[in-house]
Amino acid sequence: MALFQYIVGRFVSYFVVLFIGLTITFFLPRLMPSDPIEQYIFELQSQAGQTMSPDEMANLRETLSQIYGLDGSLVSQYLGYLERVILHFDFGPSFASFPAPVIGFIVRALPWTLGLLVTTTLIAWTIGNLIGLRAGYHHNSRAATVMEVVGVALYPIPYYIVALVLIMVFGYLLSIFPLTTTIRPGPLTFAKMRVILYNSVLPALSIIVVGLGWNILSMKALSFAHKEEGYVTFARLKGTPSRTIMNSYVGRNSLLPQITGLTLSLGAIFSGALLIEILFSYPGMGLLMRTAASSGDYNMLYGTILVTIFAVATATLVLDLIYPVFDPRIRYR
Repeated sequence: MALFQYIVGRFVSYFVVLFIGLTITFFLPRLMPSDPIEQYIFELQSQAGQTMSPDEMANLRETLSQIYGLDGSLVSQYLGYLERVILHFDFGPSFASFPAPVIGFIVRALPWTLGLLVTTTLIAWTIGNLIGLRAGYHHNSRAATVMEVVGVALYPIPYYIVALVLIMVFGYLLSIFPLTTTIRPGPLTFAKMRVILYNSVLPALSIIVVGLGWNILSMKALSFAHKEEGYVTFARLKGTPSRTIMNSYVGRNSLLPQITGLTLSLGAIFSGALLIEILFSYPGMGLLMRTAASSGDYNMLYGTILVTIFAVATATLVLDLIYPVFDPRIRYR
């Protein structure tokens, strides 16, 4: 029963977060002072080099309002918005690339962000926890002190600072890696996979380096605390090997708060990854967001923001649902 209540509670929280994200994303663009329809008509006339008659402008304004879901009252716009997004996953056409649909751009950009984010997060979380476990269990050794110093040095550094340093050192001074991402379109071959990996090294390293700091420090503190627990002392008196105590007793119990910490930090990790994509011109959601914001493409902007909210909320839900696998107290409470 406790497990069922736990799962239901997580799903309720998940849908509440999505609903709040949908509502905020709907109202924010409408609170902005600029009118996307008027801006589009102005750009259209500038490109054509001629002005339209008042009747033509009125007809165009009415047509664009219908296409972009901006006609009618605010309530009808909101209900139509929820229907399009929830039932059809339709964000409408792009303002800057009319009439191309926004979802097409998102489908092409999302795999790049997920591939970069999932890989780097798992690497940083795994390596950081392994280093922190050994640093906390062997806290009196010189290596543990060095690991702690490394964690303290890396933890407060923002993503963009690490990215800029890597760009300056490995991209500009040493010229080992490219300053910006350059991946030509085409079929996925082994040659293209090598190009993708080559261009992804610095963006991935930026996320991994920052993620290591917190994981090392938190895991070190947890493992040091669990090392002094009674069940660890009892296992040691029974003659249990030290490696078994470290991995099976201290490590497994210290891992539970780390899973919770990973769940709570997914939003910050995702936002950091988006910023990294902008700095490296990586063809993911971050670059798509920047392009949409600079060109006033509101449909593209709220589409990318909604997909980001959905991705972070879904990842958090998945981690919450698998948490009882690691913590039996939830299953049998």
